[in-house]
Amino acid sequence: MTFSATLNVMRLELGRRADYAIRAAIDLAHHHGDGRRRKARAIAEAMVIPTSYLPQVLAELVLAELIVSVAGREGGYQLARPPSRITLLDVVAATEGKIVSTECVLRGGTCRGEDPCAMHSPWSGAQHALLDSLAGTSLADLVAADTMPH
Repeated sequence: MTFSATLNVMRLELGRRADYAIRAAIDLAHHHGDGRRRKARAIAEAMVIPTSYLPQVLAELVLAELIVSVAGREGGYQLARPPSRITLLDVVAATEGKIVSTECVLRGGTCRGEDPCAMHSPWSGAQHALLDSLAGTSLADLVAADTMPH
């Protein structure tokens, strides 16, 4: 008797805002330390982000104090600190908010601490592994691994 299983891939996707925020942050990390600020249009063109959408995303990163913005002709955007000190978790949380779900997988509502559902432990472990991975990956790591021209 043979056991055969078809593996379906669970969809784990970033929202559009987080996707664009990561792209913008990578662009800024590539240019960190060059003494110039990046214009939104240059970031949008380099990272294929709609120019109409990017200012909203950049504003969220400014609000989270991950990037700084200077207005005016010589203005633009730059990272608020070195790329090695900004993690993927920082960027994703700035745009997506809380990443870990408190919704009970099997029962709906909040999983009861005194009587957790059967999925509580494995699902919680998977969420924490995701958080650990995002927190353990800096923009500097992404720049080092990025092979696209900038």
